Amino acid sequence: MVGTRGPIGRPTLSRRSKILIGIGVALLLILLIGPRLVSIITDWMWYSDVGYSGVMSTMVWTRVVAFFVAALIVGGIVFVGVYAAYRGRPDFVPVSGPGDPLERYRAVAGRKPWITALIPAVLLGLIGGLVAQASWATIQMFINGESFGESDPQFGMDIGFYAFTLPFIRLILDLSFIALGVAFVGNLLTHYIFGGIRLGGGGRRGMVSRTARVQLAVIVGVFMLLKAVGYWLDRYDLLSSDRRGDIFTGGTYTDINVVMPSKLILMAIAIVCALAFFAAVFLRDLRIPAMATVLMLLSALVIGVIWPAAMEQFSVKPSAATKEADYIERNIQATTSAYRIRNGKDVQYESNWTRDPASPAAVNGDVSTLSNIRVLDPAVVSRSFVQRQSLRNFYGFPSQLAVDRYNVADDGGSQKQMRDFIVAARELDPSRFNEGQQNWINKHTVYTHGNGFIAAPANTVDAPPKDAASSDSGGLPKFYVSDLDTISKPDYKSAPIQVKQPRIYFGELISNVDPDYAIVGSENGEKSEYDQEGVRYTYSGDAGVSLGNFGSRLLYAVKYGERNFVLSDAINNKSRILYNRDPRDRVSKVAPWLKTDSKTYPAVMADGSIKWIVDGYTTLKNYPYAQRMALADATTDSRAQTAGQTGRTQADEDVSYVRNSVKATVDAYTGKVELYQFDEDDPVLKTWMKAFPGTVKPRSELNKKPDLLDHLRYPEDLFKLQRELLTMYHVSNPSDFYQANNFWSVPNDPTADDSNLPQPPYYFTAANPDGSGKPSFQLTSVTTPLRRQNLAAYITAASDPADYGKLTVTTTPTDSQTVGPRQVQEAMKNAVARDITLVAGSVNVIYGNLLTLPVGKNGVLYVQPLYTESKAGDSAMPKVFRMLTYYKAPDGQVEIGAAPTIGEALMQSGIDPRLATEPEAERPEGDDGTPAEPGSQTPSTPSPSDAPDDAAVAELRQAVEEMTAAENSGDLAKIGEALKNLKAALAKYPQAGS
Repeated sequence: MVGTRGPIGRPTLSRRSKILIGIGVALLLILLIGPRLVSIITDWMWYSDVGYSGVMSTMVWTRVVAFFVAALIVGGIVFVGVYAAYRGRPDFVPVSGPGDPLERYRAVAGRKPWITALIPAVLLGLIGGLVAQASWATIQMFINGESFGESDPQFGMDIGFYAFTLPFIRLILDLSFIALGVAFVGNLLTHYIFGGIRLGGGGRRGMVSRTARVQLAVIVGVFMLLKAVGYWLDRYDLLSSDRRGDIFTGGTYTDINVVMPSKLILMAIAIVCALAFFAAVFLRDLRIPAMATVLMLLSALVIGVIWPAAMEQFSVKPSAATKEADYIERNIQATTSAYRIRNGKDVQYESNWTRDPASPAAVNGDVSTLSNIRVLDPAVVSRSFVQRQSLRNFYGFPSQLAVDRYNVADDGGSQKQMRDFIVAARELDPSRFNEGQQNWINKHTVYTHGNGFIAAPANTVDAPPKDAASSDSGGLPKFYVSDLDTISKPDYKSAPIQVKQPRIYFGELISNVDPDYAIVGSENGEKSEYDQEGVRYTYSGDAGVSLGNFGSRLLYAVKYGERNFVLSDAINNKSRILYNRDPRDRVSKVAPWLKTDSKTYPAVMADGSIKWIVDGYTTLKNYPYAQRMALADATTDSRAQTAGQTGRTQADEDVSYVRNSVKATVDAYTGKVELYQFDEDDPVLKTWMKAFPGTVKPRSELNKKPDLLDHLRYPEDLFKLQRELLTMYHVSNPSDFYQANNFWSVPNDPTADDSNLPQPPYYFTAANPDGSGKPSFQLTSVTTPLRRQNLAAYITAASDPADYGKLTVTTTPTDSQTVGPRQVQEAMKNAVARDITLVAGSVNVIYGNLLTLPVGKNGVLYVQPLYTESKAGDSAMPKVFRMLTYYKAPDGQVEIGAAPTIGEALMQSGIDPRLATEPEAERPEGDDGTPAEPGSQTPSTPSPSDAPDDAAVAELRQAVEEMTAAENSGDLAKIGEALKNLKAALAKYPQAGS
């Protein structure tokens, strides 16, 4: 008996299975989308709190619109390519046999063809949308692009075309290539599956249906037209060519005279190929488009690769210096403009420094330089700040402190002078929490802020050092403290630097905790934040995102993965959360189109508030012919490598245009971020100000804040870029440039024996290089001849409001040699070798920054502090042990000074010590056994009562006059005799009146 079976239906899912699958899909979506959604919501809350919600809304809407537009266009092209192939399938699809492997695919695709076409379209659309939304900055720059008012030397196009328009066109072109490429593959496969294309073999002839031929030909034809557009645009990219990247960036002789014509030829061939494919729509013969394709490939190889390489090797290189001259000149002009190092406009060159002997009278009368000699190294004395001013284990200071200047009164008088200070905020340092302070309550609700602004005069110490081992006093910073304790004392009103709100809620070190946030605010007046010993405090500022409802607590619980947000009773209805507390992070978030300098520093404003000052940069990757620089490499030096807990490096990317266009401030108490336009001529900043209106305040607003202007510094990272470029671009002759004649190099740091990294630049106040003799706060560096150790040039950037940004390059003669930093360092080490041997067994010896100081116009004075510190790491406190000086007298005699104070060291080098700011006599100890705080005392020069008697003064004056007369006569014998008399007078001078 033969049974029968009914048709077997498709398997179905039970209701329970469907529910479980739905739950699983929902959970998967939550896991994938949930964290991103929480991040967006909390970011919106943060931006709203800081007053920059418009920045986020602009970014979000730009991303959303870009995503959907790109997704629809890219996905639409793919969908049309695949679906059109299905609609144009043959009515009868021959089957190769019962085992035809394509039958299964035809059955699946034929059941719901639009879904089959939709799946690849959606996937590619998502990819295209993600690429487009990630390029939101490119889109905004295109929409709001400003004109530069400068044209490139090849095409005469405004630089704005390369900065704003070309990147956007490239984005559209790249997305189109991807869409058409995938559409072609999808169309091809669909036609093959449904029989529109059959392969030959097994006695069968290959076949391409008319519909398949037409559709594929159209897709390839459009692709080739876009390729022609790409070749046209390639010509503009040649102006940022790296063909001779080891010498210069930009179009070379080969690029302009060989590659550029080849691009036009290839463009014409691409158009011919496109026409050939369009012709295939009407012709059954596919040999024409096939030959066009072969022609395109061969042309791209021969014309685009082999021909330029052959011309470069056999025609250009043998006479490169001559043929590249015009293009090197273009590079020099573009680079000096892009980085603002144009000769005569941005940079003032002074030549023949040190050729003539320095006038002793001019050197000894250089008040602005000699009275401000910096004896404290901000990268060394941080440990002294920690040991003497931390107060509690959870307070700390950056490993590299900042240098700023303040106008203070010397000798307690009323007349104020500009003096350098080593400054730091006493911040909360979560990395120093002990084990008992590591719980969530302590880290985020109790220890929430720092306490105080600490400043130390950079040109003096507390007292002359006694010996290498003693650490109680002598050779230590002289602290001016503005904290909760000192500001409440009556005598604080006479302090040189006065702070009204010393609590530090936002700073560099606070972000050492991960995650970085503090929860503040009290519902019933209860105070839970540590303020002082036995004193609690509640934050009274208006910063912070409210945690007053369960929804916001839940969001931050998810954001930080911390359940205490919803469980802890330490959070109340008035609680707020402060995060993104590093000033650089806050500026980067409110202005994501800016790059920030790797360093920030605190300054006390006229209203007594503490502001962090952050420098913001606008950059471009491709500025025609401008030299491309690796940002991270150019800004790394020996101290950037060891910057400690707040050290940052620049992004690892290339730039060819940089402007310090924005000065930003972040209030240390409220966290308020303010951005000020600094460069009114920067078209990149103008573009971003159009894209984000109201985000950056105009320059006129900054000009209304003279107290802020007085504390602006020329930024280090920009200066490092410029000095690296100036080692080459001080040469203006193309032939000399190509041959690297008279190139310089930035010397390696001589104080770091095992470092091959450049010497960092240094801030200090010295005589203005304009010859006026007035004190000027400067950022300085030296260069040496390429692969040599002698001095080549001295570069200084002015920071004072009157001449801010002025670069001065003072060069030494090329037919003689002036000793450079490493040579001086070795000489100084030899001079103090005996002293070092005596103390090295009991203390660590540290060489501080080696400063190069121009004195008296033609004089070069090197100064370096030598520190000793205890070998016990937990109590290490560097103190100045010796001040080292190196000076070459007019008679050629080299004098090296090594003494406990700068005045004594200068005297040993043959320089009048009276202008040096010497430390005061040791102060009596306080009740706790430590030296008493200096209160409102300020650095001082020797008072008249300490001066030598009239006879010594008269003798010294007579010697100086004789020296001046001898110099004017030009008689070397008289000069030598006068110099001996001057040295003798100086030797008697410090003993007189004792």
